[in-house]
Amino acid sequence: MLSISSIDQYYGESHTLWELSLDVPVGSCLCLMGRNGVGKTTLLKSIMGLIPVREGIIKMDGQDITSAKAELRAELGIGYVPQGREIFPLLTVEENLKVGLRAASKMGIKKVPEQIYEIFPVLKQMLNRRGGDLSGGQQQQLAIGRALVLNPKLLILDEPTEGIQPNIVSQIGDVIIRLNRSKGFPDPAVSPSKGITLEAISKINKEMGVTVLLVEQKLPFARKVADQFCIMERGRNVAIGKMPELTDEIVKKYLTV
Repeated sequence: MLSISSIDQYYGESHTLWELSLDVPVGSCLCLMGRNGVGKTTLLKSIMGLIPVREGIIKMDGQDITSAKAELRAELGIGYVPQGREIFPLLTVEENLKVGLRAASKMGIKKVPEQIYEIFPVLKQMLNRRGGDLSGGQQQQLAIGRALVLNPKLLILDEPTEGIQPNIVSQIGDVIIRLNRSKGFPDPAVSPSKGITLEAISKINKEMGVTVLLVEQKLPFARKVADQFCIMERGRNVAIGKMPELTDEIVKKYLTV
């Protein structure tokens, strides 16, 4: 789904990413991990075209998007939820969701899909409330919902649990799992608002799901939702594997403070 080859990135004269390569397979949920300041958010912004890549190649579905504008990447089916959510505080919930329709309309999506309200019922209840008046957890649900307007092939999440109350963290985890395991939007019969079980999830063909790339610091959450991991240190990949291969020794060496 996503292929990153030998990316070099700089902030001014500071070399932040060093010949970094990473493949995100179709249908996977890969968690990008590492201590603060190792380049995780820089990598995501490079993937989204928010900062230009100095060297290297980024491909989406085999198409070279290294120099493509951020709008084109959205049109290709990349949904992005940035760190800090970055919703529009003075726009209503409905208006925030409709922002995603600009790119989605080119894919034949003319209105906010009703399934988003089934995933996050609170958004429908607060359609006319301004984004800035929502709680942190509600804003995160809004930010994810806005990205899902695209019905994306690839969903990129930058620390979706940061500053969020535990019950919403659990719900967001269930949403990520369900989207990653199913084709498109989840069946409302097993949406988080009505309860969802791992047994039900396991019956769905995982390869038909939304591919997910997320940055996450909370290890229990990462183990819950992801099937693969990549650990970064000083702008480089230092450990990559399937989530069961993330041993205590690796955690102690690269993730503990």
